[in-house]
Amino acid sequence: MNWPEKVTIKEVGPRDGLQNEKVIIPTQRKIDWINQLSDTGLSYIEATSFVHPKWIPQLSDAVEVAKGINRNPDITYAALVPNQRGLESALEADIDEISVFMSSSETHNLKNINKTISDTFPVLKEVIDSAARSRKSVRGYVSTVFGCPYEGEVSIEQVFKVCDQLFEYGINELSLGDTIGVASPRQVALFLEQAVKRYDIDRMALHFHDTRGMALANVLKSLDYGIKTFDSALGGLGGCPYAPGASGNVATDDLIHMLHNMGIHTGIDQGKLIGAASMMQSFLEKPLPSHQMAVYNAQ
Repeated sequence: MNWPEKVTIKEVGPRDGLQNEKVIIPTQRKIDWINQLSDTGLSYIEATSFVHPKWIPQLSDAVEVAKGINRNPDITYAALVPNQRGLESALEADIDEISVFMSSSETHNLKNINKTISDTFPVLKEVIDSAARSRKSVRGYVSTVFGCPYEGEVSIEQVFKVCDQLFEYGINELSLGDTIGVASPRQVALFLEQAVKRYDIDRMALHFHDTRGMALANVLKSLDYGIKTFDSALGGLGGCPYAPGASGNVATDDLIHMLHNMGIHTGIDQGKLIGAASMMQSFLEKPLPSHQMAVYNAQ
């Protein structure tokens, strides 16, 4: 068991978690929630997305949210940015880190971004170059790494082709996404066996969805390969509007519970985390799907 002593959790609930929710959360409630998340010990919060409101109405208040939160200097506040126009808004809001995104499968990329993979590259290069000139770090998301809802299995070679290009453009970190939650520990092992030889392990993160209940098992297998950064959403919120059947992200509270019981440090206070989950649960007026919240709600 060659597990790391410390793991970094990147909370994506305010963006990836809320984007699939039909009930529009008022701006001030989002701000209140992010402020409460900022008090849990998290070092990274993906606060919103600067996509066109037509595509993600839930996040149409991105500028207001980003400007309204209380910034903790020890936390990186990030946002998803699809193009140069979105970057201009993100810079106006003084977001700390810019996240660009694309898929490793052609069909999902067309559904999600309305562009082919080859047409997406120059758009992202412009964003990455402009962000670098503004002295902002850039994170690259690659979706459908372990399977596509339209094409099925995606070859490792195709995934690496996309990852190689993003690293060549100058991203600081790569987040590899199991967008529809189809990965198994064996598949994760086969992928990471090659990926850790190709890329700097400290610049890689894993982003698992829990559609089939395999997310924590896949995190555990990733730890075996030395991965030390994981994306998660508090309470298990999430899903992709352009990935039919995809459910929420691995739940931050479940992930923290597992890691802490394994003796792996995260710097996050579990009690405060549950408090923040309870707040969003009341906003949404429904139970959150994580195991920890099921226990909390039963007490």
